[in-house]
Amino acid sequence: MGEKTASAKSTAGRGQTKSKAVTRSSKAGLQFPVGRIARFLKKGRYAERVGSGSPVYLSAVLEYLAAEVRRREHRSVLELAGNAARDNKKNRIVPRHIQLAVRNDEELGKLLGTVTIANGGVLPKVHQSLLPKKAGSTKGEKESGYECREEREERILGC
Repeated sequence: MGEKTASAKSTAGRGQTKSKAVTRSSKAGLQFPVGRIARFLKKGRYAERVGSGSPVYLSAVLEYLAAEVRRREHRSVLELAGNAARDNKKNRIVPRHIQLAVRNDEELGKLLGTVTIANGGVLPKVHQSLLPKKAGSTKGEKESGYECREEREERILGC
């Protein structure tokens, strides 16, 4: 469980050398925090003991799911959430952006259909009966200035 290696040394006073800390994430070549996941596994009391490989494997799986590239559209969850954040003029991805990305994507919505994302909120939807009635003829909505239901919703919601 030692997280330190002697790869880079620096002096630590009185002639002793101090080894620089190397994280388990960097040892495994991962971006997700292996140490934090290990702590959560231990504190969660999922088992009496937690092996040293378990948090590495779990963080690798979580990283894969977060950055998974689908064959058809080549978009990951993080890319879709980043687009949602950019649409809302934010620089940081928050759970709301992940929720919007997952629920607006057909494949991810099916995969994570039963998952509740904390602080994710719900998708904005206005029922048809609550929308204002069309004024005038039934020739088309272009006369009233709205081409489709989505544009009417955007006008009402102010999105």
